[in-house]
Amino acid sequence: MKLLKKILIALSILIVVAIVASAITLRHIARRALPDYNLTLEAPYLKEEVTVFRDQHAIPYIFAKNENDLYFAVGFVMAQDRLWQMDLLRRVTMGRLSEIFGEDMIETDLLLRALRIPEKSNKVLSGTEPDVMSALEAFSNGVNHFIELQGNQLPPEFTLLGYKPEPWQPIHSVNLIGYMAWDLSGAWQIEATLHKLKQHLDEEKFLQLLPNMAHHPTFVYPTPQGDAIGALSALLRPASKLGDLGLEVFSASNSWAVSPNRSTTGYPILANDMHLGFGSPGIWYQMKHEVEGRMKVSGVVLPGQPFVIVGHNNHFAWGMTNVYVDDADFFLETLNPENPDLYLYNDEWLPVEIRQERIAVSDGDTVVRELRFTHRGPVISQFRDIKNQAITMQWTGNLYSNEVRSMYLLNHGRNWNDFRNALRSMTSISQNVIFADTEGNIGLQTAAGVPMRNDGGGLFIYPGHTSQYNWVGLVPFEELPFVFNPPDGMISTANNRTIDESYPHHIGYQFAMPFRIDRIREMLGQQEKHSPEDFQRMLGDFCSKLAQRYMPALLGILQATTLDAKETQALELLQNWDMVYSAQASQPAIFDKFYLRLVHNLLKDEMGEELFTEFLGDRSAVNNIVEHIWNNRNSSWIDNVQTAEIETFDQLVIYSFSESLQLLGEQLGANPAGWQWGELHTLTVSHPMGRVKILDRLLGLNKGPFPVGGSYHTVNPLGYSFRNPFVVAHGASQRHIYQPGNWNKNFVVIPTGTSGIPASDYYLNQLGMFLDNQYHTKPWLRSDVEAQARYTSRLLPISAQ
Repeated sequence: MKLLKKILIALSILIVVAIVASAITLRHIARRALPDYNLTLEAPYLKEEVTVFRDQHAIPYIFAKNENDLYFAVGFVMAQDRLWQMDLLRRVTMGRLSEIFGEDMIETDLLLRALRIPEKSNKVLSGTEPDVMSALEAFSNGVNHFIELQGNQLPPEFTLLGYKPEPWQPIHSVNLIGYMAWDLSGAWQIEATLHKLKQHLDEEKFLQLLPNMAHHPTFVYPTPQGDAIGALSALLRPASKLGDLGLEVFSASNSWAVSPNRSTTGYPILANDMHLGFGSPGIWYQMKHEVEGRMKVSGVVLPGQPFVIVGHNNHFAWGMTNVYVDDADFFLETLNPENPDLYLYNDEWLPVEIRQERIAVSDGDTVVRELRFTHRGPVISQFRDIKNQAITMQWTGNLYSNEVRSMYLLNHGRNWNDFRNALRSMTSISQNVIFADTEGNIGLQTAAGVPMRNDGGGLFIYPGHTSQYNWVGLVPFEELPFVFNPPDGMISTANNRTIDESYPHHIGYQFAMPFRIDRIREMLGQQEKHSPEDFQRMLGDFCSKLAQRYMPALLGILQATTLDAKETQALELLQNWDMVYSAQASQPAIFDKFYLRLVHNLLKDEMGEELFTEFLGDRSAVNNIVEHIWNNRNSSWIDNVQTAEIETFDQLVIYSFSESLQLLGEQLGANPAGWQWGELHTLTVSHPMGRVKILDRLLGLNKGPFPVGGSYHTVNPLGYSFRNPFVVAHGASQRHIYQPGNWNKNFVVIPTGTSGIPASDYYLNQLGMFLDNQYHTKPWLRSDVEAQARYTSRLLPISAQ
């Protein structure tokens, strides 16, 4: 027994020692990449000294005497904070995720390779102006110098996944055009579901599901301005894994501006927040760039490329909102029955382009897969292993554009004409770009690749054997909508319908319902003049126009029926509700739960489980059919086909209301007055590796859950997927408020932080401020930057020893 006891004691000691050693090792791995923000460094490629100040949030302010040195420093500094994220984005654009995440990413890699992003990037580079090319090369040199200096002192993700970063090249920065253009929430996604539903439903029901422009009465521009079904669903599944990694860009957004005569400060004021998936590291990196006597620009940068995407320079500010262009069409090609490597086009058999893709996997295996293309684009039916049928995708992202040029020129622009000239080459990343300058002007320009179609619009699969349905080009820039200094002194956009039916070109059909834009314009119209503080309040607004839209009829139906005690209590709560989605209120929980149960009871019986779940993936489509049925109380969708009774609209509303209260009671307790929206509606900011719980606990990868207010339909859009209510998945990825001419009085915040290294004090350090709708100010003048600097680095040319 004594021997056994000694053995057990010895084993216990060894286990404790192993745990302590592992903890020490993990702590070292977690912290070894933390950069020295006060370093003085001699570096190759530099011509003159560069100074990098960092403020209390570690945001870098880079001062250089020439552009080569500036962009070298941008690359070096960005790599200090975001190197693993940069590599992750690079792998997305090249279809190389399987190398680090394993075989689960093979289909996603194959899809990404089918987009041929590097192929387009090479064309962009070949036509890029020397100044832009020099900037890309200098940026790459800065990144690579950092990688070389770090050696094995890399962010923890590299060690945990067992690899090292490869050298950075200019093409990797340009590849991000394709990444940004591959909009995961584009209107084309609903086309897959609609095609399946068309086969499943009778014509009368199916037609009610089609986008109805009558439900979109609020336009960005009031009047024209300016001179094989399963294959589609298969395309969605690999794409969705990018969303799982928090890698979505340009999902939704708000922006508005007022002219000086509508401002309390005498300056124009511009606000913008772009809505993306919440994740860490955050998609944006805050910076200020200055070249002495040549350019000054501040804003947010997409890690992996050197230019400010939205922000302001010394002359104007800008922001972006997604247009929701119908930017992809699908074609059913006719394959040769004797040789499926040929397809028919205008009475001629053409060869299918076949590429063998070798996909390396993290376990050391290499998988060989085939990609097939016609002249239109990739054969996407191959993702479902469908034989003898070819459905191809034509996408504007494969057409020539040069967003790198656009960003460079925006960073350097001086006026409205420069602004518009910059946007001429921005046709893959379709945005409404808002503008305000130091001369007091405000404007908005649609910068988009809008296909010109012979048939006007592209909602269904076209026959591919003919050129009849080909695109005939893109709408010329001069014919895209814009507005400059509108008479009422206000501009606003929130992914709503771009322009009315008098506009001669089809832009899209799956716009956001007008709840956010109507609330924004309501707030803009509530007073004659606005202050920056008013804009802060607007960006944090939780009042719901969706609830206002449906509440009167809901209350009327409930008041006309007999309710039990809990239902009566809930009705009284709704009657006294101000439609504000505060985290502490019970009414948002009641209403949003009711809305989702109503959707369930309207649609699921006809669609079936699988198609209903798929349809829920597009909130705009769901909201569209709810609005249709709300306006058509005799719709055939109302009756539950699984019962003998013919249900009425009122019966369905009452049943959905009662059902929602029962479910809420099971989750939140018996007393509706004690329910809180924030108990259901929570936000967790997650790292791509944070789903491994032990890593999350040891490294602090995720933050949350936090109880939050708002919803997807409020101006402050803390939104959730209908498939996973009420877990907040997306919202504002940045907020900024600028006053051109008074640049020091700016207000900015991001939901994450400067650093992508979880052990850093600046990892997710702005999250609390963001959740409280608080802001910080970035100094503009160098004297103010120096006075507020917490850290100072100096990068010196080798010759300056």
